[in-house]
Order: sequence, then structure tokens, then C-alpha cells
Amino acid sequence: MTPTPPVTPVSSQHKVPVIGISQGDINGIGLEVIMKTFSDPAMLEICTPVLYSSAKTVAFHKKALQMEHFNFNTITSADGITARKVNLANIYSDEVTIELGQLTDTGGIYAIKSFVAACESLSKGRIEALVTAPIHKHNTHTDAFPYTGHTAYLAERFGQGNALMMLVAGELKVALCTDHLPIANVAEAITQERILNKLRALANSLKQDFSINKPRIAVLGLNPHAGDSGTIGGEEASVIAPAVKAALQEGMLAYGPYPADGFFGSMTFKKFDAVLAMYHDQGLIPFKYMAFDSGVNYTAGLPVIRTSPDHGTAFDIAGKGQANEESFRNAVYLAVDLVRTRKNYKQATANPLKVSVANANQRDE
Repeated sequence: MTPTPPVTPVSSQHKVPVIGISQGDINGIGLEVIMKTFSDPAMLEICTPVLYSSAKTVAFHKKALQMEHFNFNTITSADGITARKVNLANIYSDEVTIELGQLTDTGGIYAIKSFVAACESLSKGRIEALVTAPIHKHNTHTDAFPYTGHTAYLAERFGQGNALMMLVAGELKVALCTDHLPIANVAEAITQERILNKLRALANSLKQDFSINKPRIAVLGLNPHAGDSGTIGGEEASVIAPAVKAALQEGMLAYGPYPADGFFGSMTFKKFDAVLAMYHDQGLIPFKYMAFDSGVNYTAGLPVIRTSPDHGTAFDIAGKGQANEESFRNAVYLAVDLVRTRKNYKQATANPLKVSVANANQRDE
């Protein structure tokens, strides 16, 4: 796939960030948490949402959830985006069969249709950030979409092979060296180069996205007790420690490897700005234990901004009105914050000579 660099957003004409929303699996809780979030008028004061879906699909969920009060502004182009309203980009008019709570091929097809349409708008600058509702990997991983999730697609589309999954909840930030990978393949995938690239992406994101000038990063070991000096595995000594040393030589404040259980159990993570875990469950189990309803999944290391709630499709409660929208709302908050923080970072680190020349040119005009 040819990388598509973002351009200057047309949304710059708006006073608040324009945030794209992909609908997720139409049989899950995605549209429920979206509608609950934007039923609060205060949310429309901090951003202008654009939902990529269909009027028919949204109408079905409104009726099922008895949320007829939820209104939206249907648009056909970026010119129609209206502030203080939920804007609906009606990207399909198909008669779609919705089976709440069921894992179906149709649910995957329309989840990806929404996601890809939103990414197209993101690449063209029509939206300033993307918040994705949950998808299910079983019905989205197809020949037409050969990716294990949102992150892999975003990494390829926007030309950044070092995209990084980062879970964020307040001061707690946990990033993953490997993400959606079978556990049997993890050890082989962890190389010095991979760890170093992930640390670079993490350090850069902490600076430009979270305004942490000198971030301290903890790196976890792979094996129990971080290998116990080679008694329970040698990856710590042969791979992870050398990568940490190389990161320090590059000026990054990276430390480790730490035994994961004791690291979280003793609250040592509070001494660091972020943690790099070696694999999915090593990082996400403690994170979700501490912040299941409030955490946000952020794809760091990209030239574009994408966040999502840290939960899945929750088919077991779909259509019952029981879904908690806190994580999705926090994903919107983080996307808005990141748009502003990244703009400030670019201004602060811009070449002062170029800036002064540009200002002079504007004065001459």
C-alpha cells in the first residue's frame, strides 16, 4: 500500500478540532457508546464529531436503545461539517442486516468500510484525528483486509512501520513491543532492533504528544523474574539489556529489564513516564485491571492521531443499553488533547528562521 501523507486540514477553519469516528462492529456496543458520548452537549463544545456510518444503521441503534433523542447532521462532503452538531458521513445506503450481539461477516464488512472511509478523510486532512469504535478481529481479518487490527493497517497506510500500541490512563502509559501476535511467536519477534525502534517511537510520542521533555521509560523483561540471571531464559541478557543500553547511548532515559510481576505489584511503574512491555497480555492485564473503564488505546508513532476505547465489541451486552461510554469518551478527550499538544509542539520546535521568514512574507502581502 502506498503511504498517504496527511495534508493541511480543511478543518482548520473550525474553532475546535474535527474528530472522525468509525462505527466499529454494527452488532456490538460501538454505536451505543458513540451516541451516549455525544448526547452530552458539552462534548460538542470541545470538538466537532464526524461519524462514518449510515443513517439507516444509526436509526436502527437509536430505536433498539430507545435513544430517539439523538440527532445528527447528514453530510456529503467536508464542506457540510457543522459545529456543535454530530455530523454523519452517510458512506453507504445498503439495507444491512443488523444482528445485535452476534459475530457475523456483515458486522466485519461494515466495520472496515467505516474505518477505511475515515482513514481516507484523515489522509486528506478532512478530519484532524480519528477515534475508532471496537471491531472483532475474527470477522475483519479477511483477504480484503489482511490486518490483525486497526494498528497494523494504520502503520502501513501512513508509512510508519514503527507504529506503537500505547494504553493511556492519566499518568499510566503502557506501550507494547509486540501486540497482536501469538504467544508462540513472541520470543522470536523480539529483537534488539525492534525494541530500539519501539523505544524511539515511544520517547518521541511522550515528547510531542504528552509534553514530557525527558521521559523516563521502563522496559520489562520477557521471562519470569526477567530470566533470573539466565536461569529462566536468556533473552534479557542477549537481547533486551543491549537494546536498553543502546537507547541510553542515544540519549533516551530507558531502564530495565524489570520483572513484570514485581514491577506492577510494587507500583514501581509510578516512577516512570511510560512502560514498554514485551507482549500483549504482559502489558494489558495490569493496565486493564487498573483502568478498565477509563483507559484509552492510542496508536503512537504515526504522523496522524488515532485513539480508541480499551475494550472490545462486548456482544454479550449489545443493544441492552448497559455499555459504559467512559472509555470511549476518554478516547475523544485524548484525541482532542493530542491535536492541540502536537500543534504546540510543532510550533515550539519549528525552525525559527523559517518561521520569521514566513511571518515577514505574510506582512509583505
